[in-house]
Amino acid sequence: MKTITWVHVGDLHADPADGWLGIDRLAEIVADLAAVREGIDFVFVPGDNANHATAEQYDRIRAALAPLALPVFTIPGDHDFEDGTLAAFRAGTPEAMRPFERVIGGHRCLFLDIVSAGSGGPDFRIGAGQRRRIDAALAASDDEGLTPLVFMHAYPGDLADGGEALATAFADAGVAFVDTGHTHYNELLNDGRVVYGATRSTAQIEEDGGAAGYAIVSVHDGVPSWTFRPIGDAAPGWPHVQILSPADVRLLTRPHDPRHVPAPGRIAVTARVLGPEAAPPVVEADGIATPMQPVPGQPATWTAVVTIGQPGLHPLRVRSGAASDTIDILVRDREDRPKRGRPVVPGRAVHTIGAWPSRHILGAQLGPNRNGGGW
Repeated sequence: MKTITWVHVGDLHADPADGWLGIDRLAEIVADLAAVREGIDFVFVPGDNANHATAEQYDRIRAALAPLALPVFTIPGDHDFEDGTLAAFRAGTPEAMRPFERVIGGHRCLFLDIVSAGSGGPDFRIGAGQRRRIDAALAASDDEGLTPLVFMHAYPGDLADGGEALATAFADAGVAFVDTGHTHYNELLNDGRVVYGATRSTAQIEEDGGAAGYAIVSVHDGVPSWTFRPIGDAAPGWPHVQILSPADVRLLTRPHDPRHVPAPGRIAVTARVLGPEAAPPVVEADGIATPMQPVPGQPATWTAVVTIGQPGLHPLRVRSGAASDTIDILVRDREDRPKRGRPVVPGRAVHTIGAWPSRHILGAQLGPNRNGGGW
């Protein structure tokens, strides 16, 4: 069993011009995460960290992150490259926070720089040397039985050159999830082989009335899951429930895999319940509630077996006290599962799953990189 969970804190755009709004919200997120003792592996900050790449902006980011007990990994965005170099980003971000790769929980996490090979602004590119490192890391993941995950500032489709080839390499290597920033809005893409996720900015938000929050992302035995957790007045409190397996129908990429598309009969359900004083969870399927049991050696992780007798689309709910998570799973007989093909124009926003309101995904692409205003 391979499980990884991380927190995505969207583009901070730390800036005195808005009264350090991104920093204040980052501090609120850090305080919220202090309640979680286990079940989260690291925090990811996806670039556009400092709005103008000044030393003071990076100083404020480091100070806000300092109380975290969790590792923090970050990458640069186009705003971190504002002066045409990443010198300020590197000077203001400890080396341990900006790795190229880490192996965590059976996953190889690749943290990419798609900025410094370009000319600034939205001119995203990957240099030849880094591309060779990516190819070598993906090949090593296959040899070592590790599931690859990718962290980059924007979708491959946003690269000025080589984006389709990169996304095809991700698909061929079995990358389970690519986590991005840049859009300023919540969005999930599924090109049929790889799921991509973007989390709204922490400071520059046009959707949902400007409501801030952060994403909790998990990959469990190749199954990705993504939830959004609001902060401020809309904060839900703890615990936080996330179904890890089987896959929601919107996010299935491996129809031959029973953890993506189970067959009728007995189906294993796994969930993560984060936060203090969480009640033992219960899974509900086909009108029957089944208590879940803790998974030995897997923190904050619970499992149960449910029975679903008929093929089709079925809701699946896991609840712990007042907190719950609900997904829709596709149940099919094995002979009815389609073969997986190569995606057309992979890694592009054309593959958006659209609105998913319970996940705070509104589907309007309302941000400066699509349909929003200028910042």
